[in-house]
Amino acid sequence: MNTFFCSDDSQQVGEDVIGSATNYQTYILVECPLPWTSEAFNSKWVPQNLRVLVEEVKRAKLPIRFLLIANDVSHKVNHTTLLIYQKEEGLSNGYYKKEFKLANIEQVAAVVQKWLWGISSNSEIETSVTRDILVCTHGSHDKCCARYGAPFYFNVTARNADLCLDNVRIWKSSHFGGHRFAPTIIDLPEGRYYGRIDIDSFRSVLTRTGDIQCLNKVYRGWGILPAALQVLERELMLCNGWDWFNYKVAGKILEQSLDNNTILGELSFEQPSGSLYTYQAKLVRDETKTQQLKSSCNATRELVVTKYAVGSLWLTSSKVMSYST
Repeated sequence: MNTFFCSDDSQQVGEDVIGSATNYQTYILVECPLPWTSEAFNSKWVPQNLRVLVEEVKRAKLPIRFLLIANDVSHKVNHTTLLIYQKEEGLSNGYYKKEFKLANIEQVAAVVQKWLWGISSNSEIETSVTRDILVCTHGSHDKCCARYGAPFYFNVTARNADLCLDNVRIWKSSHFGGHRFAPTIIDLPEGRYYGRIDIDSFRSVLTRTGDIQCLNKVYRGWGILPAALQVLERELMLCNGWDWFNYKVAGKILEQSLDNNTILGELSFEQPSGSLYTYQAKLVRDETKTQQLKSSCNATRELVVTKYAVGSLWLTSSKVMSYST
């Protein structure tokens, strides 16, 4: 019997969770009752037309991530929720949402196809929900998400009043990467990833209160940024405090050495006042944090997981808004 748990192993070797958020332009979230098979879109309740569409998008290499989602009433309701989160262009604080209420899951593929063609659907609805939190509970894909993700989902939903979850939906989600950081979540519409999260750090994420340094252990990165830049964003976030979550950000890699040991990155941010700052940083391979480990419970061999540190950081431009009284 395989008694290896990748999340236990990752934690024991002290792997830093930063830089592990995946960068997608679009998330397409389809409500679908459990159980889910290891490959989620092969599950019993996923219709053939949706499977075909997911495969077509994959073959076209479009930057779209399809995920199945469910909550405790998904198997009882007589409609299907479809959420499409699209990344904002330029300086951004995440994604914007389109929500559809469909009679059944068989209608999902047609609505998504129309959306891809730029055609609107009369199934789109407005809701008061301001955040969708996805908790990976996909135990058939990796047992750590059953062992740690499922209890976390249960604890969070059981403490609804305590956690002030007004206008926040908590969803079970199919695999979105990083099960070795279970329990792991995505906070939409921001698109920020967290791992090894517990109730206390989750409360801080929800309310943006408490000691922001707690994010040093649980913040996987922001999905709107390339993975290597996520360590730079974390550094600026920890320096700026919770105000950082109100800033619009854009980042890009300017140069990369052939051996990938050094990267020149740039990150711009705009404050609510309109002040705009651009930083550049030299990111260097962090030998103390780069490790060989198994990325999942079923992995047959270890992979080198490269981590970066901010070697140097400098301000390249600033445009500070001033208001005369």
